[in-house]
Amino acid sequence: MSPLQRASGWIFAGPALVVLSVFFFLPVLAAFALSLTDFDIYALADISNLRFVGLDNYAELIGRPIFWKALGNTVYFVGAGVPLSIAVSLFAALLLHSRASFLKPLFRTALFAPVVTTVVAVAVIWRYLLHTRYGILNAALESVGLPAVDWLGDPNVSMPAIILFAVWKNFGYNMIIILAGLQAIPDDLYEAARIDGANRVQQFIHVTLPSLAPILFLVGVITTAGYFQLFAEPYVMTEGGPVQSTLSILYFMYEEGFKWWSLGSASAVAFLLFVIMLGVTAVQYAVMRRRGGLA
Repeated sequence: MSPLQRASGWIFAGPALVVLSVFFFLPVLAAFALSLTDFDIYALADISNLRFVGLDNYAELIGRPIFWKALGNTVYFVGAGVPLSIAVSLFAALLLHSRASFLKPLFRTALFAPVVTTVVAVAVIWRYLLHTRYGILNAALESVGLPAVDWLGDPNVSMPAIILFAVWKNFGYNMIIILAGLQAIPDDLYEAARIDGANRVQQFIHVTLPSLAPILFLVGVITTAGYFQLFAEPYVMTEGGPVQSTLSILYFMYEEGFKWWSLGSASAVAFLLFVIMLGVTAVQYAVMRRRGGLA
């Protein structure tokens, strides 16, 4: 490659690198520097009150029970919500991939519609649907003789209710990705499997799932990253309650930064969340490579 070609590459990539540096890398570095200080409302009033504390914010967070409570809630949300979301997305994609339905365009639009709706708006609607006295879901339960459930007021039920809402809200995005993967599987593979005597379940296990392995890995990483950032749902529906049963890491970070104005601690929470997400993604990648799903 000639010097002119290298210079041309840098010239074309320059604007994108400048935008990334100004709006991503510099804010990330500033947030990390902030996490090493005791930046709070007093430092906002007078910068001379700012002190460098090193890793004290991280050590303090690790020693706080509320941090582990929020982390446990988030892990519960991710551990239950991600597999359920992927399973629902795969099931919906398989139904839409069937050649039997002549209303596939209508179903694709209807199933994808929750993804493009505002999360706050639909969370408010779901809060009324799950209302203990006036909610439609409890009315349906009572109509068949079952007792009403305090969906958002019972600590044992509030997180599963939010998980169901999140799955309904987000499965359409994964469905489209999986549907594209299904359409890319050659029909010859299914024809060969049928000739060998494989039924539909065997075709799904031995043809569909192996062919979709890279797609499912991508969907798993995207969904896991999104579910670790749980915030709007508990903020609108439960405000982190009852008794902190729906308090997530991101909600805890929000309260640290904008309720108590402990911005240094909030920045530390953000970087701890980043490390956790990076570790989970690395584990997912290692598992997929060991199983032969990735090159």
